This record gives sequence, structure tokens and C-alpha cells, in this order.
Amino acid sequence: ELRFAIMAQLREKGIEVPFAQRDINIRQIGDLRELPELAVSWPPAVVPEPTLVALNDTLARELGLSLSSLRSDAGLAVLAGNAVPAGAQTVAMAYAGHQFGNYSPRLGDGRALLLGELVAVDGRRRDVHLKGSGRTPFARGGDGKAALGPMLREFMIAEAMHALGVPTTRSLAVVTTGEQIMREGFVPGAVLTRVAASHLRVGMFEYAARLPDPAVVQRLADHAIARHHPAAAAAEQPYVALLAAVVDAQAALVARWMLLGFIHGVMNTDNMTISGEGIDYGPCAFMDRYDPGTVFSSIDSAGRYAYGNQPGIAQWNLARLAETLLPLMADDADAAVAQAMELLEAFPARFRSQWAAGMRAKLGLHDEAEGDRELFDDLFTEMTALRADYTDTFRGLAGVLRGDEPAVSGEWLARWRARLADEGRAVADVAAGMDEVNPLYIARNHHVEHALEAASGGDLQPFETLMGVVTHPFQRRPEWQAFEGPAPDEFAATHRTFCGT
Repeated sequence: ELRFAIMAQLREKGIEVPFAQRDINIRQIGDLRELPELAVSWPPAVVPEPTLVALNDTLARELGLSLSSLRSDAGLAVLAGNAVPAGAQTVAMAYAGHQFGNYSPRLGDGRALLLGELVAVDGRRRDVHLKGSGRTPFARGGDGKAALGPMLREFMIAEAMHALGVPTTRSLAVVTTGEQIMREGFVPGAVLTRVAASHLRVGMFEYAARLPDPAVVQRLADHAIARHHPAAAAAEQPYVALLAAVVDAQAALVARWMLLGFIHGVMNTDNMTISGEGIDYGPCAFMDRYDPGTVFSSIDSAGRYAYGNQPGIAQWNLARLAETLLPLMADDADAAVAQAMELLEAFPARFRSQWAAGMRAKLGLHDEAEGDRELFDDLFTEMTALRADYTDTFRGLAGVLRGDEPAVSGEWLARWRARLADEGRAVADVAAGMDEVNPLYIARNHHVEHALEAASGGDLQPFETLMGVVTHPFQRRPEWQAFEGPAPDEFAATHRTFCGT
């Protein structure tokens, strides 16, 4: 059995420290064994002075890892990339991708490495991944390093999304490297340890489809089925079932984003997972004022990945996945195209179904009824006209049921109250249920920027405080009153986000 490198290093020093109550089996990742064409063995860069700045205690326990071991010098060496799990082999994953609609045939992990996989306490397999661990053969002119601010941003957003119930990659740790790296100026370097169901992406299928051996796509598809969508293996047409499962997973994911006012910011095909988890939180942000055209990313000048465009972009990305699977779906090309088109054309309805169910929950409604779509759409029309804050509007509707001042018109409120009355539920129960799905606290952009700026200057307290807030998003706490409400208008009007570098 392969042991985690921390254990091996401690034993070399004659120290025995168990991982929680069992050994953790981090081993060579299956993608390397089964798909050598899609992974390049590569060592992480050695960093001079690793220092732990953020550790996700909750996630560590879920993975069965000992907190004291992770915080030890040996544990820190693994989190920084200075040590590799015994028997494992770090790899850079190969993938292509459509970036802002333009195809790039060779992207891959330019500054990241897959450390290995483990079986968590719940019995499920997880990838462990280092980001900012140095240049790889896929590096495209960059230094392979990562700055502290963007790594803390991904750490925070991933855990905020998890707390909000959104399928997402998770963040285990951020370690500073002891280096100052050049960006807009000199900033602290850092490595993020990320955990995911896997790092299989649509872009990986695009890369495999252009390799000389067509069998690679089939092996990749079989691996994805076994890892994420095992029910497809028993289907009459497994690869059609795989595409259907990914369509469903992405419809559910993007619906959750839209229901929270979240903007991913860079929905390239290499940032779309086969598992249906959100990944690569770079120029992401939550909306303040509701506007479907909202864009924060500094590089999205045309608004391709604006808030309101996200469902359509997801469908476009899924079409790129479908193209790679066509040879596997049917022997007849026309039949394969027809099957793929049927699934892709069903995406809007599947997304709308997921979104409508979420909207009913946000508005305290249990049952589907005729006229719901108009009720939803008219609310957003009012929010646009009023320049209403997205999060506060939905949170405030439960307050209206308790007698608070409404933020929308009486005509719409009357229709909503009539729908609630038709269901005959107690008002107090409705309001309580709404509070469980409408967050009070989100990763507001102005608070995030303040926390990251302070952390880059050596003060981690604002970051740690904000982490506590965004990972407990639903229950009001008096000490967190300052984190309620949107950014000042002048900040909201000028705020821009940037890809993590």
C-alpha cells in the first residue's frame, strides 16, 4: 500500500504520527496509468521557504487527513510541492480548449500538477492537485508560479460555493513559497492544493480527438464513465448516455450559478468538467445590482461570458464535447449527429427546469403552477428597472413576509402572495424555508478585494474573517453585520476581475 509522503518523511526521522485513525492511500493517478497520452510526468518546482497561510480543516477531516501532520514540516513539504507521495508520480495533464470561442490545440497544465488520488472517508475517490507548482512542458511563456492573491481567491470562492450547495472543486491549503514573483509588481508566490472528483475536462476530449490514435477518445470516455457516470456503462449506447449525463450535470451546475447571481467569468471548454463541478475560479464574481449583461472580467471585453450568457455558453461547450464523441455514438455518422443534436437541443429545457425549481424554492413555493414563468420574469424586469441588488432582493422577500418594507412593487408582491396563499402553508414556515436557500452573506467583491490586498501585505485576519462569513452564508450573526449589503456604487461601477496568475 502506498503511503502519503508525510508519513514516509516522518518515518525517515524515526517519528510515527498516524493520519487520523487510518492511513491515507494517495497513489498514482488513474489517468496516468490508463491514458499516458494525456499526461506528462513532471516534478514540481522546489520552493525555498514554504509557509502555511490557509488550511481547510473541515475538508482535511473529510479526506481522513491528520491536521497536525499537514501542519508539520513534512506535511508542508507535500503541500508546497517539495515532497511527493511515496509511489506516486506527479503529472501535468494535457488538454486543448476553446478560449473565448477560439480553438487552442495544446493548452494543458502549464503551472499545475496532479499529485495523486486518494479515497476519502466517504469512500469516494478524489484528485489532489497543486496549482502554482512551477513550469511544465505545457507552460506558454509564463513562469509557472502563482501569486498569493489569486490562490486565496480560488480557495475562498471554492469553499463559498460549497457552502452554498454548488458542485465544486474544493480547496485544501494555500502555502506561500518564500519567493517574490513579478506581476504588476513583486508579489508573494503561493501554491494552492485543490481537491476534485477529477480534473477531466471537455478540453481533454478535444485534445484526445486530434491525436492519431482514435482509441484514445474511447479510453478517455470509458474512464469518465467509470469515474463519474457509471450508470452509462449499462446503457444500450454508453457514449450517448455519457453525453446525456454531462449535459444534465452542466445544466444543474449553471442553473445553480444563475440562481446565486454568480458569474464564472472564463467559461472556456478547458474550464468545464465532465463531473459537473465548477473549476478554475479566476475572474469570477457575484453580481451586486441585477443586470443580465454584467461582466467583471478584464479580458472579456465583448461580454461573451456575461451573467446572462452562461447557459448558452454551456450549451456551446457541450457541443464541442459532442463532436469528439460522435465516432463512438453510432456507426452511421448521420445517426450520431442526430442523437447529439437531440441531447444538445434539450439543454435549454433541462437548464430551465433546474432553474425554475430553484426559483420556486427561492420564492417559498413548493408546487409548479401555470404562470410561474411570468411571475419569475416579471420579478427580474422589476429588479432591472430598480437596479436592485440580486442577493438582497431575494433575502428581503422573506423579510416582507415578516412585515419588513418591500423592495419591489405592490402589484408583483400581490401576485406572489396569491401564489403562496394557494399553497396554504404557514407564512412563518415559508419565510424560514426561504432563508435556508437565499444567502445573506456572499463573497461580495469589495470585501474579497480588501481581504486579498491585506493578505498580500501580510495581514491574514481580514481573509480569515471573511472565510468564516462566506462559509456560513444563511444564518444571520450580529458580529457580521458589516458583511451584509452590496458594495458602494462607486466600487461596483468600476470593479474588474483578473485571471489568476
